[in-house]
Amino acid sequence: MDLFRTKSVEQSIRDTEDPRHRLRRSLSALDLTVFGVGVIVGTGIFVLTGRVARENAGPAVVLSFVVAAVVCGLAALCYAEFASTLPVAGSAYTFSYATLGEFPAWIIGWDLMLELALAAAVVSVGWSGYVTSLLATLGIELPAAIAGESGLVNVPAVLIVLLLTAALVAGIRLSARVNLIMVAVKLSVILLVLVAGLFFINGANYSPFIPPPVSTPGVQGVSAPLIQVLFGVTPVAFGVFGVFSAAAIVFFAYIGFDIVATAAEETRNPARDLPIGILGSLGLCTLLYVAVSLVIVGMQPYDRLSEAAPLADAFRAVGAPWIASLISVGVVAGLTTVMLILMLGQSRVFFAMSRDNLLPPALAEVHPRFRTPYRVTIIIGVVTAALAGLIPLSALAELVNIGTLFAFVVVSAGVVILRRTRPDLHRAFRVPWVPVVPALSVLACLYLMLNLPVDTWLRFIAWMALGIVIYWLYGSRHSRVARPADQQAAEPPVTP
Repeated sequence: MDLFRTKSVEQSIRDTEDPRHRLRRSLSALDLTVFGVGVIVGTGIFVLTGRVARENAGPAVVLSFVVAAVVCGLAALCYAEFASTLPVAGSAYTFSYATLGEFPAWIIGWDLMLELALAAAVVSVGWSGYVTSLLATLGIELPAAIAGESGLVNVPAVLIVLLLTAALVAGIRLSARVNLIMVAVKLSVILLVLVAGLFFINGANYSPFIPPPVSTPGVQGVSAPLIQVLFGVTPVAFGVFGVFSAAAIVFFAYIGFDIVATAAEETRNPARDLPIGILGSLGLCTLLYVAVSLVIVGMQPYDRLSEAAPLADAFRAVGAPWIASLISVGVVAGLTTVMLILMLGQSRVFFAMSRDNLLPPALAEVHPRFRTPYRVTIIIGVVTAALAGLIPLSALAELVNIGTLFAFVVVSAGVVILRRTRPDLHRAFRVPWVPVVPALSVLACLYLMLNLPVDTWLRFIAWMALGIVIYWLYGSRHSRVARPADQQAAEPPVTP
C-alpha cells in the first residue's frame, strides 16, 4: 500500500467536470470577500478583545491582533497560490493530496472535519445565548430547559443550524445573499461602535501601553501551555511575552479566511477571484480588529473591561446603553454568518473526500436542481445540530485553534513541495520569496500551537488516531487514486 500516492493537479481538475459532481460556478471576488468577512468577524471582535486585554496584554492587545494577523497573512499567501493553481473544492485537503500524498491528505481532511464541525457547534451555542438574552429584553423568557448550554436541549441552537443547512442545500447563490445581508448588518454595527466610541476615549487609558510583566504560575498540569511543559517556561501576563501569548488566543478571531478556498469550484474566475477573496477579507478584518481594540481600550481602563461582553458593557459604562443593545444585534448577525460559512466549508471538504472514495462515494452526489452536495450538507447539519443541542462544548473550543494551525503548517509546506515537483504549472498568484515566506509561516504556526494547553494536544492526538483507524479500514481500500491505471485512463479528458 502506497500511503503517499499523490493525485495529480490534472486529475483533480478533471474530477470537477464529472456531471455527477459538477458544482455551479456563480461566485465573484466580491462574494468570496464577503464570505471571508462573514466567517472571520464573529465572537473574536465582540468578546476576545476585552478578555485578552484584561488578562494578557493590556492596551497592547492591539499589537496582539497585528501579530496574529501577520501569522495568518503568511499562511493566506500560501492558500492564495494553491487556490489559484488548483481551484478544486476541499482546500487544504486537496492541496495536500497533490503534494504530500493520500495519507497526509486524509489526515488534513479528518482534521478539518473536526475543526469546522466543532467550530460551527460552538458558535451556534453562543448565538443561542445572545438570542435568548435579546428575547428576554423584549419580555420573552425561554424556559431554561430548552435554551442555553446547561439546558436539556439547546433548541435555539438546533433550529438555527437546521435553518442554515436548508439554505446551503438550496444553493450557493442563496447562501451568498443571506451572508451578504448579515455581513452588512454586523459591519454597520461595528462602524457605529468605532464612530460613537471616539467620543468617549480617554487618553490616560492607553498608559502604560504595554503593562509590566506578571508571572502566572497558577496554570499547571494539562491546562498549562505545551511550551511551558517542554521548556519549563513560566507563563507571563502582560509585557512583551504577554503580547505574544495573547496573539495565540486572538488567533481564534481570524479563523475562517482559509474556508474561502473551499468554494473554489463554485467561483467564476478562480485564478483571479480566490486570491482577492482570501487576502482581501483578511486585510479588511485586520483593520476592523485593530480599530475596535484601540477604541475599546481607550474607553475604559483595560483592567475594568468586561470579559463576557466588552463592547456592550463599555458603552453601558459611559452612559450609552442603546448602543449596547445594537451591539447585541450585530453579534447575532455576526455569529449567523460564521455558522453558515463554517458549515459550507465542511460540506465541501467532505464532498471532496467522498469524490475521491476515501469516504462513501454516494455522499458526493450533487442535487440535480440546486447543484449542491446536498447529502453531505444534510448529514453535517444534523450532526452539528446534535452537538450544539445536546453536548457542552466550551471546554473543546481550543481544538478549533490547533486544527486550523495544523492545516496552515501543511499548506505552507506544500507550496514549497509543489514548486519543486511541478514547476511547470501555471500559477496565477505566486507567494513571494519562496521558501522564506512559507518557512516563516510554518514556524509562526508551530509557535502558536506550542502555546496551546496540553489537554488540547491530547484531544487532538486522540481524534487523529481515530482518523487513522478509519482510513486503514475504509479509505485506503477504496481510494480512486489506487485504482488500476487503465481505469483511470478511461476517464473523460479535462475540459479547458
